Amino acid sequence: MKPNGITFHHPVAFWLGCALLTAGVFAHAPMFLMGRHTRWQMVGMAMDGWMLAGMAAIPLGVLLSTYGLMPRLAQMRQTLQGGRVHFHIADGVPLNRAHWVLVLVLVAALAIDVMKPATLGFVVPGMSHEYDITKPTAGLLALVALVGTTIGSVAWGWLADAFGRRAGILLSALMFMGTAICGAMPEFGWNLAMCFLMGASAGGLLPVAFTLMAETVPAAHRGWLLVALGGVGTSAGYLLAAGAAATLEPLFSWRVLWLLNLPTGAIILFLNRFIPESPRFLSNAGLHDQARAVLRKFAGDAVSDRAIEADDATHPGAPEIAAPHAVRGLRAWRRGRHASISWGLLVCGLAWGLANFGFLLWLPVNLTQLGVDPKAASALLAKGAVYAIPGIALVVWLYQRWSSVKSLVLFIALSALSLLGFAAIGWLQLRTPALTTAAVAALLVSTSGVIAMLIPYAAEIYPVQLRGTGAGVIAASSKAGGILGAGLGVAGFFEHFALSALLIAVPMGIAAALLLRAGIETRGRRLEEIQSTLAK
Repeated sequence: MKPNGITFHHPVAFWLGCALLTAGVFAHAPMFLMGRHTRWQMVGMAMDGWMLAGMAAIPLGVLLSTYGLMPRLAQMRQTLQGGRVHFHIADGVPLNRAHWVLVLVLVAALAIDVMKPATLGFVVPGMSHEYDITKPTAGLLALVALVGTTIGSVAWGWLADAFGRRAGILLSALMFMGTAICGAMPEFGWNLAMCFLMGASAGGLLPVAFTLMAETVPAAHRGWLLVALGGVGTSAGYLLAAGAAATLEPLFSWRVLWLLNLPTGAIILFLNRFIPESPRFLSNAGLHDQARAVLRKFAGDAVSDRAIEADDATHPGAPEIAAPHAVRGLRAWRRGRHASISWGLLVCGLAWGLANFGFLLWLPVNLTQLGVDPKAASALLAKGAVYAIPGIALVVWLYQRWSSVKSLVLFIALSALSLLGFAAIGWLQLRTPALTTAAVAALLVSTSGVIAMLIPYAAEIYPVQLRGTGAGVIAASSKAGGILGAGLGVAGFFEHFALSALLIAVPMGIAAALLLRAGIETRGRRLEEIQSTLAK
């Protein structure tokens, strides 16, 4: 046992799986290198034996590595049921080197995670040209990726609760590496399949990273670090995608953006030595010695082993987890205060997906139809995006200094009001540049604030044995809203500018009302204290 908790339950199987997966990706290199004579165009090429063998090796490697990460069944059952020992003392210590190392590693992992789906926008033009497909057909990539992220968020959330937070992150990295073969696929259909798998792993890493952060960072700093993690990681991911497209795509075509999945996934795998298992997860699984070892690392030199033992003895566990009548598993969503909060977060996620992947996506077209010059419409959106950047700093400050739940409700309500403003612009023909710019900036700031707080808040309110699943389902709701938005866009729903804005504002308002009524304050409170309050 190492100071970061569990290494691997079956280390030989894990590393053998990694080697097999990597070999499977490199088996595609000969065919890819043949493309250097055709400007890296591979469409129509017949798959050779090496490529077919590599495609078989990759899923086998993933299965082996998954087995290497898998705990024994008895331990998994105890973990999902909930344990009795929880540590509180690390919530009172200042941030130290171990915390900052974890923050930097998770920022890097989240940036790589966001980079994957962000490359879609840069891949589609070159892919459409090489495969000679229409833009709507190429648009299936985004739809398939969204479906993958939706399913992956739920699946990885459950996996994080059963296998561990660290295992979920490492499995995402392995999936990233495996989907690198997209860059060597001679047919468009294979790109769709790999895009689904990439989306699943990308959607899964996000809630797991927030869950690990929430369970490791001291209570006094948890809120602002969670929100900042999302904001910084997302921005860095989009910058990495744009930078890679600008520097590498002219040299190696769009395919190189997929091939980057191998080295970037390997970076996360390399950083695994700096990714500890959550002490709360280890304690909940009955692995108390491992939990204490991780706790010593994060508690700092000021906290002695005797103090840890005393804290363990005086805080035997959260009553809502240890009590026989406690609501466990997903049933917690249908009973008590968790149910009302979960419904508020789910409705908010769906409405946000509709706004972000539907209304905002069609906004340039709708502004043009309202009489705004196309170049001016693009300039308005650019200005609004610039104004939204300092909005994240405001979100971090409010979440940490004012109130977590009130800040979330405030930005949900602002999103609804911004959408109502667009409805007024459409129906009342209020087309002044100043008013339109203000509405665009308000919507971008408010929706950015909502998504920055939505998953961190979910990671704080669920009990330890349900935290990964809960955060995953809430993350999936925002992607499900995106799928619905994409479908409604194809059906022409967003051509009705004012009506679509009004109909999305309604669930936003409902979510704000639900959370205002049932939400619980999490700012500066221990996770076990939050669960005790929700259990009453």
